[in-house]
Amino acid sequence: MIVNITQDNFEQEVMQSDIPVLLDFWAPWCGFCMQLMPTVDEIAEEYDGKIKVGKINIDEEQALAMKFGVMSIPVTLKMEGGEMKSKVLGAYPKAELIAQHNL
Repeated sequence: MIVNITQDNFEQEVMQSDIPVLLDFWAPWCGFCMQLMPTVDEIAEEYDGKIKVGKINIDEEQALAMKFGVMSIPVTLKMEGGEMKSKVLGAYPKAELIAQHNL
């Protein structure tokens, strides 16, 4: 399940989520973000029901990017129980991304 995360739905979709949330901070002009996107989509499909995947466009949601100290992209974060559990900078292969976030 992939959700477009905004300031308006962040509390409900991420902080109050019953399952872990993988957040993908990206922008349409970011080449590495575009390279990572199919990987994140595959993770969302394979882990459907176990995790929620949220995509945050940093151009549209600068406050969320600032809240998590996102200075470079792509960045993925794993949130669980309203807390950040892991933060990874870069476009990694799927297996490595899954391992780094302990999905």
